[in-house]
Amino acid sequence: MNNSIIEIKSLSKTFKSKNTEVHALNDINLSIEQGDIFGIIGMSGAGKSTLVRCINMLEKPTAGTVLFDGKDLSALSDRELREARHSMGMIFQQFNLLMQRTAEGNICFPLEIIGADKAAAKKRAKELLELVGLSDRAKSYPSQLSGGQKQRVAIARALATNPKVLLCDEATSALDPTTTTSILALLKDINQRLGITIVIITHQMSVIEEICNRVAIISESKIAETGAVKDIFSKPQTAAAQKLVYPEGKRTEKFISKRCMRIVFDGNSSFEPVIANMVLECKAPVNIMYADTKNIDGKAFGQMVVQLPEDEALAQKMFTYVRARGLSAEEVSGYVG
Repeated sequence: MNNSIIEIKSLSKTFKSKNTEVHALNDINLSIEQGDIFGIIGMSGAGKSTLVRCINMLEKPTAGTVLFDGKDLSALSDRELREARHSMGMIFQQFNLLMQRTAEGNICFPLEIIGADKAAAKKRAKELLELVGLSDRAKSYPSQLSGGQKQRVAIARALATNPKVLLCDEATSALDPTTTTSILALLKDINQRLGITIVIITHQMSVIEEICNRVAIISESKIAETGAVKDIFSKPQTAAAQKLVYPEGKRTEKFISKRCMRIVFDGNSSFEPVIANMVLECKAPVNIMYADTKNIDGKAFGQMVVQLPEDEALAQKMFTYVRARGLSAEEVSGYVG
């Protein structure tokens, strides 16, 4: 049974001006399932924001189709398309709040557009402010709110019409790391509590790793790789994926080979001092070349690159030790000159 809520088939988008043509998207095929937190990641200019605007038909594709909940969006009348869009909430990088309206007024706005009763709209706004943790800020204007609070209001507004899908275009790019973590936790909670499918457009691998279950990597207007986040993070197959996953994209260049081990923490192991314990067990020191790990609910996420001893048997012992702890470990070169 097909459980896809969004299906993108052979989608292309070309922007034309007087003398030039820009191919923003080229033959995109994607399937996003009901309940997914689906990440679309790429470098700046890769086409990801154009893709999200094609999903809700703010940009009309040059070729191909977007099926939303089984309906071909390009075949809908203007009225039918407006109705379909009520099932898609949108969150932007710069919040896009109405400055002259309070938090409550911003959330009521999409409900007013569809002709909802004023009292019902206020009741819904109150429920949503509670959901996003801003019950006490109903009468605050955007200028009185922090960046994180503005984004919470924007999320509440996007949920006002009971959408099936939430489209987030670089929703955390303007926020500091701590606020980003809290917004991602809120989105995860909304996904689990309300069953809403979330599509996250970002250029940050850390955002994908923290919240998404599936990911598509977009590079030069095409999909380079798609799959489960844990698979792509552990073993990226394409150069575009490696550039995003590996620290400073080191794997894509040629370096003098000196043995290093890349260890991936994907939440399957507890946040224990694996490296320290490995050093004690193997009775040999290692040099940590790169580390980006974090502790989420006592589980370890992220990656680390360590320089291995020259001794082949010792190096193998270290690989065996790490893998026995349920961690992914692979040999990489290029971190030692």
